[in-house]
Amino acid sequence: MPISRRVVLACLAAISLALPLATAANASGEKLKVVATTGMIADAARQIAGDEAEIKALMGPGVDPHAYRQTRTDIAALLKADLVLWHGLYLEAQMEEFMGKLAKRNRVVAVAEALPKDLLIAHADYENKFDPHIWMAPELWTGAVTAIRDALIEARPESRALFEANAAKHLEEIEQLSAYAKSALATIPKESRVLLTAHDAFNYFGRAYDFKVIGIQGTSTESEAGLNRISELVELIVERKIGAVFVESSVSDRNIRALIEGAAVKGHDVMIGGELFSDAMGEPGSYKGTYIGMIDYNATIIVRALGGEAPERGMHGRLASGS
Repeated sequence: MPISRRVVLACLAAISLALPLATAANASGEKLKVVATTGMIADAARQIAGDEAEIKALMGPGVDPHAYRQTRTDIAALLKADLVLWHGLYLEAQMEEFMGKLAKRNRVVAVAEALPKDLLIAHADYENKFDPHIWMAPELWTGAVTAIRDALIEARPESRALFEANAAKHLEEIEQLSAYAKSALATIPKESRVLLTAHDAFNYFGRAYDFKVIGIQGTSTESEAGLNRISELVELIVERKIGAVFVESSVSDRNIRALIEGAAVKGHDVMIGGELFSDAMGEPGSYKGTYIGMIDYNATIIVRALGGEAPERGMHGRLASGS
């Protein structure tokens, strides 16, 4: 439930009182308290910090970060945190003002904003705004992982050696993931490399793997897809003979189903190729609830739906059969 501006400001006023308590906890050897906004950030922090930190993710499976607003419980956790990790690049659009004020009094890091701007995809309509979905390209996501490592080191410098070793291991896993995705996706016939999804979350994926990516909505799920947009995409599906489109775990499938029905009226059958993870990962504790599992699943589902060759159970055989 959205909370009032007065409540937010009152909570922010309390930050200066909370900070000395956090510092004392660190000195006593207690676990570092880290709050992350998205599951992807939380997973990287867990991989790097290990048992040195207690990691809390504000947004769980199926949650849309574009529309998410902090709750009273979130604010309490953020005030008590030794370190707050958020994405930035306007992904958490409804939390921008809060995070800006929190950063004046607490250790707050926007991990995606550590990437050089020349690696980012500029927003088509807004100057100095960029597509935030960098996790869709593993090689790019390594920049955010490095920023998370550095933030953890700054928060607890005595654990530098552990954080660096764990980060190096995780970065190696991401490198293996990138190689698998590149190899598997390259087996899809070039004319079939069209990824049509609910919103523009896959542009970095498209750039990395040579796909034409089409989102019904814009970069943010807050935008609306009108009838003209749906009609244009139906024509494209029929013209290109696109056989599969994809729904997303954190976005309504209403528009995708409208496309399928529209194509059927014109005599062209198109199926749902699968449900992809876009702005959120799978269930906590599951393989798909990790960054590696999320991207392994996405790449494997896309390859198999669009006529390429990939193991049914993914890179390491950890995906459920038929998933």
